[in-house]
Amino acid sequence: MIPDWKVVQDYLEILEFPELKGIIFMQTACQTVQHQRGRRQYNKLRNLLRDARHDCILFANEFQQFCYLPRERGESMEKWQTRSIYNAAVWYYHHCQDRMPIVMVTEDEEAIQQYGSETEGVFVISFKNYLDNFWPDLKAARELCDSILQSRRERENESQESHGKEYAEHLPLEVLEAGIKSGRYIQGILNVNKHRAQIEAFVRLQGASCKDSGSVHALHKLPHSVSILILHNEESKVETVVPYLPTAEYLTLVGQMCEMPVNTPGNPWKVSPEEERERQDLRKTHLVFSIDPKGCEDVDDTLSVRTLDNGHLELGVHIADVTHFVAPNSYIDIEARTRATTYYLADRRYDMLPSTLSADLCSLLGGVDRYAVSVIWELDKTSYEIKKVWYGRTIIRSAYKLFYEAAQELLDGNFNIVDDIPEFRDLDEKTRQARLEELAWAIGKLTDIARHVRAKRDGCGALELEGVEVRVQLDEKKNIHDLIPKQPLEVHETVAECMILANHWVAKKIWESFPHQALLRQHPPPHQEFFSELRECAKAKGFFIDTRSNKTLADSLDNANDPNDPIVNRLLRSMATQAMSNALYFSTGSCAEEEFHHYGLALDKYTHFTSPIRRYSDIVVHRLLMAAIAKDKKMEIKDNLFSNKDLEELCRHINNRNRAAQHSQKQSTELFQCMYFKDKDPENERCISDGVIYSIRTNGVLLFIPRFGIKGAAYLKNKDGLVISCGPDGRSEWKPGSLQRFQNKITSTTTGGESVTFHLFDHVTVRISVQASRCHSDTIRLEIISNKPYMSPDTELFHQSSLLLKSDLVKEVTRSVEEAQLAQEVKVNVIQEDYQKYCQTKGRSLYMLLEEIRDLALLDVSNSYGM
Repeated sequence: MIPDWKVVQDYLEILEFPELKGIIFMQTACQTVQHQRGRRQYNKLRNLLRDARHDCILFANEFQQFCYLPRERGESMEKWQTRSIYNAAVWYYHHCQDRMPIVMVTEDEEAIQQYGSETEGVFVISFKNYLDNFWPDLKAARELCDSILQSRRERENESQESHGKEYAEHLPLEVLEAGIKSGRYIQGILNVNKHRAQIEAFVRLQGASCKDSGSVHALHKLPHSVSILILHNEESKVETVVPYLPTAEYLTLVGQMCEMPVNTPGNPWKVSPEEERERQDLRKTHLVFSIDPKGCEDVDDTLSVRTLDNGHLELGVHIADVTHFVAPNSYIDIEARTRATTYYLADRRYDMLPSTLSADLCSLLGGVDRYAVSVIWELDKTSYEIKKVWYGRTIIRSAYKLFYEAAQELLDGNFNIVDDIPEFRDLDEKTRQARLEELAWAIGKLTDIARHVRAKRDGCGALELEGVEVRVQLDEKKNIHDLIPKQPLEVHETVAECMILANHWVAKKIWESFPHQALLRQHPPPHQEFFSELRECAKAKGFFIDTRSNKTLADSLDNANDPNDPIVNRLLRSMATQAMSNALYFSTGSCAEEEFHHYGLALDKYTHFTSPIRRYSDIVVHRLLMAAIAKDKKMEIKDNLFSNKDLEELCRHINNRNRAAQHSQKQSTELFQCMYFKDKDPENERCISDGVIYSIRTNGVLLFIPRFGIKGAAYLKNKDGLVISCGPDGRSEWKPGSLQRFQNKITSTTTGGESVTFHLFDHVTVRISVQASRCHSDTIRLEIISNKPYMSPDTELFHQSSLLLKSDLVKEVTRSVEEAQLAQEVKVNVIQEDYQKYCQTKGRSLYMLLEEIRDLALLDVSNSYGM
């Protein structure tokens, strides 16, 4: 089936139905969508083409010699576009040797009459007839098509009825002039915030300068509170007349900060009696605690676990109730929506919310009362199967504010860490021991539950991906003391797994209540060609990586372990991460349920609920959850929820801000890496480190430096044309010669016959320095000074630590769950069907050519993707 440009524009939602496969989109139609419908609609079309499940293709008909048609003189653009698409459809039919009928669908009745019977085997019909005749069982698509046609007819009728009419609501000029003189109306230049156009604008008074802050009037909730008349004067400037608003605020931070609750030593904040009546009070019944990095101030989440009277276990995830303090469309809410996320840089952070909330009243600190939104599960005490789940607003008092390393020590049974936990310092020995055992039991039980929850996801194909995360350690004077790669601990997985569980269950709840306007997070499957480098690198070590599904990929990565070098598995997981698509927020009304799936986490529905202090998406999800709870109780929904259209636009904004935050964080880390090495002697031991080759290029290699979490290029051929040469002791020097690149290795040969070969995953000794530039930012420079590994005490310690995020115990639980599932399953023979290609170009493909061009540049084109 080949859709006309008008069909692609108006019926894209129907073309996205998973049943409609094998669609050929013409370049002409795609370009029309891009130019006439904008980037949002064009991106939806691009995503459809990228999704392998739809099996659609783009045919560049305007670049094909026999398909291109020039536009005739006097011919309208629409007629030329339709004629071009039909001509390409006819060529494509003959290109397939007349074996496969082609159906062109169009909304142009003249085209149907003109081309309908012109070419045998090429049918031209309306889109509605196409659905009625070819897809009679696709009821939803046909109903949506009827709805679109009905809306179009109504718009056309309204347009005809309103044509030629004047706007009755325009006030007479004398009334406007009198209103302006009396101060009832104000006149000036209207400025609308393009990011918040629905809710914010301001008017600068006529004749006022830009520096005169008193001349600016803010207009909030613009469509509901003001009437606007836009005039054009002789200079074509847009002027505005609006009723004067006595409640309008000047554009300063005063409007935002005045909404902050008070919490001072003289007037401390406390739980209100009304909230005590409406919320579940967990302060005396639950042992609640948080586990976060050292120095964390914005504590979003806490955990609890206890044994119930019936013998079952109760697991609780308690999240800061930000929406209690942040009302929809308030000053704080508008600012948080604009920022969308907290920016975490190497040495600082930029908060989404004011510190009064983010570091105090919303932060679930230890020993103080706080409002929370909780998800509480009742679990079987042995199998940890979920029996029931409860959602609601609560009051908690966190007993302990733990950091990860302390929690891990308690999990490992090392109670000497107790002196580093402030809550234990003033207790007598007997009370301390009792509470210590209680806390250690809770952490151990949480970890055991998390292992089983993770094992279930592993059975469905959950991926354990690898990213390079470096912490900048600063001294008292804020100078850089060290760069420390994040050391994985099992307690990291424990907390993460509990958060994933909460996000998953909240996603299911809000979708069930609001199937067309819930904010979820999707992670589409990656394109198979992106895995090519991963497969080749693994092959060099004798491993086979099966990328057909997330399950086969996860199993392959688990099996790709080199007992002599744990870095190999880490690098392979990093390459798998680079091949991933971006995870994105979306509105459930904008795509089919089959597209909700999260590839990396192997979950059918997922959202972000657990970090409302630092993510605006979570604030939206909290409001949706509260509305869902109110809906279940047959209560009035207080907050006005976003429509599907508005939510889709908001998701696009949040996705953009998240990408910007990730980019900023990456640049910040690179900046501090340069600052750390900039003033150091290149011969200093701190500038010499072990490096691992993870990619081969034409004139060098890409290296990973585990000690500092650095990735970068090392040239094997310098600007003078000299190549690297290594003597018997491994030390390198530059000599005349040449390079020869192979699939998994590169050989440097001097004119004197000396030769050295570098293989994938070889360990080499690297010198790290900083390359300064007058025009661009400083960059890290890597230089191979020996083809032998560099083993320092730091490196040995790094290698001895378990670099794999998944513990052996989790693997064992996963294996037992899989064996139990296999025992109940009936083996099914999978028949692979041959895929027949029609008249494809012989020989090497364009993709392979572009890959070779990319290899000519010694660049690491990888990127980091958030889950």
